[in-house]
Amino acid sequence: MAAERELHDGRQDGLQPLESFDLNQIHGFADLLRAMSKTAFGGRQVGEAFDILLEMCSHQQCKVVLTLSGAMTVAKQGRLICELIDREIVDAIVATGALIAHGLTESIGLTHYRHDGGKSDETLFKQGYNRIYDTLEMESNLNDVEVLIREVMSTQKPLDGVWSSARICEAVGQRLLELDDGPGILRSAAEKKVPVFIPAFTDSEIGLDVATWAMSGDLKGETPTSPNDVFMAVPSFNPFLDLQQYARFVGNSDELGILTIGGGVPRNWAQQVSPYFDITNSRLNTSLEAKRFRYGVRICPEPVHWGGLSGCTYSEGISWGKFLSPDEGGRYAEIYADATVVWPLLMKAVFEELDRPDSSP
Repeated sequence: MAAERELHDGRQDGLQPLESFDLNQIHGFADLLRAMSKTAFGGRQVGEAFDILLEMCSHQQCKVVLTLSGAMTVAKQGRLICELIDREIVDAIVATGALIAHGLTESIGLTHYRHDGGKSDETLFKQGYNRIYDTLEMESNLNDVEVLIREVMSTQKPLDGVWSSARICEAVGQRLLELDDGPGILRSAAEKKVPVFIPAFTDSEIGLDVATWAMSGDLKGETPTSPNDVFMAVPSFNPFLDLQQYARFVGNSDELGILTIGGGVPRNWAQQVSPYFDITNSRLNTSLEAKRFRYGVRICPEPVHWGGLSGCTYSEGISWGKFLSPDEGGRYAEIYADATVVWPLLMKAVFEELDRPDSSP
């Protein structure tokens, strides 16, 4: 005979009751997301992420790292990133080079266009349009970006003569401040002294611009036709400068939070810093404190069951020593959605709360 079930009452067991969504009680974005946190599925994910992100942004001692992948600047999220910098919410950025390059087109007064689907990709190529899903970047835009990069590389040089991605981004940002053609990520970052790291630097238009600049100085007006004669010169560039600068930034932080849009190299490069401290202590007999992220909010449509880098959960990162466990005070939220849909709503709610007269850090 089957055992009789015990019919518990959820409240007596300490369960949190859900609440039906009532739009009549919503008077702002923060109200909206708090109400969503008491619902289910994706809405609850966004509502819970808002609570964690607001706490992370309100703690002045918390250094926030923003990691960016995907075509967020082409998707017109650039000013949102600028506002995060301008409000001094973000303290370091780790991004793909393509995202920064496409953002530069806006910074120098250029435009992206909507793709109406009426032209084939072959036609787009012939007409100088580069398609990014439903949006077009003109090749002429990228040529103008190259002029900017070439000017910076030709007129500026680090004190020790060696470039890194962060050094190049800072130099370009300073030039954008001088030009004053429009808002931009690197411009805001230079003004607020926020380092911008591009770990996979050569995987970008900016990387190619720097490479062709280096080769142009080597060719000295000659016109060789063999790849063996062209692809030889390299710029004075050391990516380990980025690694060490970021490690110093993290090591000098009291508390760490991370806001991740997408996944890929920026996400993993930013998160590997705690294991870097651990293995340094182990191999070099140092006694550094390994700082682990206390807060984390990720917006990415990639599901975890593919097992890929973009699908790696924060709980998985705990096993690597990248994050504090919940028992240690770690707070994390993961939103499985398109960032262009969710991110503006989330940040509008956070800004709304931070701007309240009675808000306090």
